[in-house]
Amino acid sequence: MINKIKVNLSLRVFKLVIASLIYTHAIPQTPHNTFFQRSTNKNPDSLQVAQPYIEYNVEVIALTNATVIDGTGRSIRKNQTLIIKNGLFQEFGNNVEVPQNALVIDGTDKTIIPGIVGMHNHLHIPQFPNVGYEASKLYLASGVTTIQTCGAASPQQEVLLAKKIADEKLIGPEIIPSAPFITGVGGNPNMIRPRNEQHLRDTIQYWINQGVEWFKVYRNTNPKDLKVIIDEAHSSNAKVRGHLCSVTFEEATKLGIDGIEHGLNSASDFRSNKSYGVCNGTTEYLDELIIDSPKVKNLHQLMIANRVFLTSTLAIYEASVPNRAFANEKSLKIMSPYLQSQYRERRKGFDQETENLTRENRLKRIMAFEYQFFKMGGLLCSGVDAGRHVLPGFGDQRNYQLLIEAGFTTEEAIQIMTSNGAKALGRSDIGLIQSGKRADFVILNGDLKTNDGVIERVETVFKNGIGYNPEKILSEMKGKFGID
Repeated sequence: MINKIKVNLSLRVFKLVIASLIYTHAIPQTPHNTFFQRSTNKNPDSLQVAQPYIEYNVEVIALTNATVIDGTGRSIRKNQTLIIKNGLFQEFGNNVEVPQNALVIDGTDKTIIPGIVGMHNHLHIPQFPNVGYEASKLYLASGVTTIQTCGAASPQQEVLLAKKIADEKLIGPEIIPSAPFITGVGGNPNMIRPRNEQHLRDTIQYWINQGVEWFKVYRNTNPKDLKVIIDEAHSSNAKVRGHLCSVTFEEATKLGIDGIEHGLNSASDFRSNKSYGVCNGTTEYLDELIIDSPKVKNLHQLMIANRVFLTSTLAIYEASVPNRAFANEKSLKIMSPYLQSQYRERRKGFDQETENLTRENRLKRIMAFEYQFFKMGGLLCSGVDAGRHVLPGFGDQRNYQLLIEAGFTTEEAIQIMTSNGAKALGRSDIGLIQSGKRADFVILNGDLKTNDGVIERVETVFKNGIGYNPEKILSEMKGKFGID
């Protein structure tokens, strides 16, 4: 027995030593961890893997005659000139001189938006714990240039993928990785279920030591464990977000959580017969709650006062609404035959329920909940939460259209999907088209203000000032998403 314990201990030590050799670094006391940032390697071969997809890679670019939505929420600006130099926005305005050495791109009849910052953008989907390689390409091709993964099903692979993209060995968005999901008694056995407080603290520190700064708690996490998770994470400048149920939004906010996912449909505050610290009770509130009632506004105000951000995931909820859960042709082409067959089976069931508007009406309430939070001054972000027929990147684009349907202006919807995500991440270098910011932006073919379908017409995606051709990326993805 003693020999067995020694072997197990030695194996654990060996794993920790190997991990430390791979990931050893000091967590910097800066707004974000630079461990996964773009490599400073100046070797011209560093972008070799990306070369087939690159449309523009020059020192100076001038975008002229551009219609720009800058991510601040302010009004669209027309006839603008953008100067990008060495991967950064240098100048921006309607009276800007174009440098003689600049490559000029005519922005006539185009809309320019900041690169999308996806705040609930997993690298897994149900039944497939690691689709990171494929998902990264789909995100980038869709205009998503930064993601926070909001919980990891394959955390080690996620960390490695983030570093490979940062080192320009693979293409994709900047990945801000997560630790494994943390849950509680009765929760998913594939997630971390704390044995005791020390186990919980040790686990959090293990992932922090690998450069991970984001932790996601899941539905069965109890208030006592959540307090430990928040305190331990915050002691190392890491953050905590939650898909809640056992803990209410109010309780989590008072405990110090940083962000809450999904909105009204996971707000157990309004469940009837709910027990403290248990994911139970009934959900008739989804059909009856008055969104502008004092109790909802008081919850929003509490979250706002405590700087808790809320992440909208409208597209994945829509995928469960019988009269709306349709996959478009673009998605079906990318999906594997297996995922296509799964979609067709779900659709058969939905076709029998298209007159049942219960979930349609709930979607409207979820939209109203988010709209009110934003209008009261809350920090609303957006993410795809890919699954069913909602694909990485494509679902982010659908989120934009649903935000417009919810009543947000074009400028507000883009703000939610770009600079608000950057704020939640504590990042000052992304999310805006502004002098000195990183040149992550998207050229859309058409007028986004008058046609929300333009969000899908991605002509070029710029990340770090390098322009990628989305069609070249997507052309090799046909039938490949959802294969082991």
